[in-house]
Amino acid sequence: MVVFNSRLAESKEVAAHYAKLRQVPDKQVLGLDLPTTETMTRAEFKKQLQTPLYDELVAKGFFKLGPPEAGPDGASQRRRVLHSSIRYLVLCYGVPLKIPHDDTLAEEGALKLQPELRKNGAAVDSELVLLPLGRDKIMLAGLVPNPFYGTAVTNLPRIQATNGVLLVARLDGPTPAIARGLVDKAMEAEKYGLWGRAYFDARGLTNGSYLLGDEWIRGAAKVARQMGFETVLDDAGAVFSDTFPLSDVALYAGWYEGDACGPFALPEVELMPGALAYHLHSFSAATLRSTTQHWAGPLLAKGATATVGYTDEPYLSATSDIAVLLRNFLHGASFGEAAWSAERGFSWQTTVVGDPLYRPCDVPLDRRHFYLESHFSRLVEWSHLLVVNRNLVMNAPADETLAYLRNIEFMRHSAVLTEKLGDLLRLKKELPQATEAYQQALQRYPSPQQKVRLLLAIADLQTSAGRDKDAVQTLQQFLKECPRYPGMLSIYQRLLPLAEKLRDTALVTECQAMIQKLTPPPPPPPATK
Repeated sequence: MVVFNSRLAESKEVAAHYAKLRQVPDKQVLGLDLPTTETMTRAEFKKQLQTPLYDELVAKGFFKLGPPEAGPDGASQRRRVLHSSIRYLVLCYGVPLKIPHDDTLAEEGALKLQPELRKNGAAVDSELVLLPLGRDKIMLAGLVPNPFYGTAVTNLPRIQATNGVLLVARLDGPTPAIARGLVDKAMEAEKYGLWGRAYFDARGLTNGSYLLGDEWIRGAAKVARQMGFETVLDDAGAVFSDTFPLSDVALYAGWYEGDACGPFALPEVELMPGALAYHLHSFSAATLRSTTQHWAGPLLAKGATATVGYTDEPYLSATSDIAVLLRNFLHGASFGEAAWSAERGFSWQTTVVGDPLYRPCDVPLDRRHFYLESHFSRLVEWSHLLVVNRNLVMNAPADETLAYLRNIEFMRHSAVLTEKLGDLLRLKKELPQATEAYQQALQRYPSPQQKVRLLLAIADLQTSAGRDKDAVQTLQQFLKECPRYPGMLSIYQRLLPLAEKLRDTALVTECQAMIQKLTPPPPPPPATK
């Protein structure tokens, strides 16, 4: 069922676009008279969204109900959903995002909950997950435990209305165009595959109450690596800096900054079609309308196809287990299935943004590879890279892996595969050959951020080998070809000692002037009485 806000033409347009592409029948597209803000009160939610939606599902026979049964309080009655032809619920741009806490709503038993769980506000998505239960007499404060948390891929079909749950996600974002584009990018990745690199930004924690977040992110990195993605795990305390070359991103998970920062604050981010990007923060989806505030909106604006966020403080243990989400998603689950199987509870703060039907990983690798080759797609380089990395995970001999790479005819045109060749040679300490491979990769149309990484790697190897003149030439090439690099100060700081060693007075003078120009002024001294 696709739901839009009938007060907003843009909301209807998003719904129509989605219904056309996913071939949703007209009777399963519903317009409701809803507030045009991202927030709706509990009364508005019940009267204008929850009740009419439930009634529509029953009236049109999508929900077939059983006889009345006693509710959880023993006095009320409810009717179970015995059969449902609806499993997914898609909320379109313009459907409110969240229900704020209501101090006037007194509930018996709420004070028995932990203090942090006594609030009755929630994400609209998370409330509608439980629509098949009716919700009239279930306590609104706190969360409802998810019996399907951690469910393996083979058991995910159990997550359905007859078991009390709908898979809810929204097509949303800072603009209607971004919201519409979520299904376009999802279907592109379903057709050609989810390709690219995986980046995970942990905090390096080894103990304490926040360790769980790092364990989830490290677990997600392990899943991605085992599936063959070229994977980076940063276990340092700080998040990725804006100088980190984040290229060809298929998967990203990190924490814990309030607003999009580092590479994600730059004008462009290399997010691949289908990219799943997630940043763990308590208010990551407090609004979806901003391209700079929080995380969900900015990630979508930069090109992410799917994300998960929080409309209010969920507390760490009730955030998404990103390792479970990725495990199921990369093993063939839909995005909706993967997202909700990673939640500890419902009726809480999670919003799931993206096409819930999005399922790019249910096609066997050999079939996907054949399709890309037969269509002469450059994406076949990522398929080869996946094979290489899966072999490395299984401890295949390095010489066999190198031979496989060298025998790929397409490698002569692939910066991705040639860089991987350089990486493997570098691990074997064959540094001149590694340098040569990186230089060849530069001639094979790398992405802008890949070019940054290659040039810096070449300069490192040349410097280590005492090839100072070559290193200077590489860094000067970097200055010329990567003018938007935000860390130019560091490049001149690397150039200066090399120029001094070579006694290149003109270059020394240039570096000193640029270092002085680019060095930020010291902070003002503290005020004194």
